[in-house]
Amino acid sequence: MAKKWTHVNELLQQLAMVEPPRGMYPARVDDKGRLKLPVGFQDFFRALREKQLFVTSMDRKVALIYPIAIWRENEKFFENYRDDPKKARSAAFNANELGSEAEMDSQGRILLSPELRREVGIEDQAVRIYAHKGKIEILSEKVYQERKQEAAQLTDDDLAALQTAGLN
Repeated sequence: MAKKWTHVNELLQQLAMVEPPRGMYPARVDDKGRLKLPVGFQDFFRALREKQLFVTSMDRKVALIYPIAIWRENEKFFENYRDDPKKARSAAFNANELGSEAEMDSQGRILLSPELRREVGIEDQAVRIYAHKGKIEILSEKVYQERKQEAAQLTDDDLAALQTAGLN
């Protein structure tokens, strides 16, 4: 698994002159279905060699924005994954059913398909976004609160185990 994410990080370095922003940011999906990106994300997408993006969801809960080169790697993964082809087929189906190609416009907005917005519950509302493993995750308020509550359960022992495994 670490090898794949090393590959993703190397690919991102080749794709852009800047790294994606760190941290979680508030954003908004407007009444026309456009996600207005914070400046750091705009800078990241502008720095990509290929401006094309793939916007989708694989779990039908969280919207995802992929630089197209990263999405191509996922397509190869789906084609070659043999451990559980049914899982790969289901994730690919979700991604293709809800997905669409997009580009960031001159005002830093990305159009999200109506099907995606409805499925993940982000029509005309505030969302949270952050970069994670080569993609941008878009969280509805509901999913954000669920993840926040789950993360709040992290114990000192859990953190110590992560530090023992190499976390600084």
